[in-house]
Amino acid sequence: MHRRSILWGTLSALSAAFAASPANAASETPPPQKLKVVYHLDDLDKVGFVIGNIQNHLDGVGGPGNVTIALVVHGQALKAFHSAAANPDLSKHVGQFTRDGIELAACGNTMKSQNIGLKDLLPGFVAAERGGVVRVAELQSQGYLYLRP
Repeated sequence: MHRRSILWGTLSALSAAFAASPANAASETPPPQKLKVVYHLDDLDKVGFVIGNIQNHLDGVGGPGNVTIALVVHGQALKAFHSAAANPDLSKHVGQFTRDGIELAACGNTMKSQNIGLKDLLPGFVAAERGGVVRVAELQSQGYLYLRP
């Protein structure tokens, strides 16, 4: 009887040790790295879609503290962000994105071709002086994931 008790006790101890190991391993796993994402927008017809994607992205990860997002706009899409022509819903989103720390970069080449400056765009934009595609490449070299919806 005594041998059974010793054997049972040993098996119980080993089972407990093995059961605890995965829990310890899981608690030692580092938290996932905060993703960095650049959205590339040049199509005027996709402005609302991309803005919705960014909002869904923020909502999906639990807010701006859990992801770093940049939006690079050039070509015809930049016209939607002219402060004189922007719709109120877009203006509201851009304002919130700015408060959330999202980088909003306007292509310097497009700004020149449209004969506008930063003052003509919705507040929160910065100029990508060397061009929108250059800014996208710079961000990618810094580890940003590229999305072009």
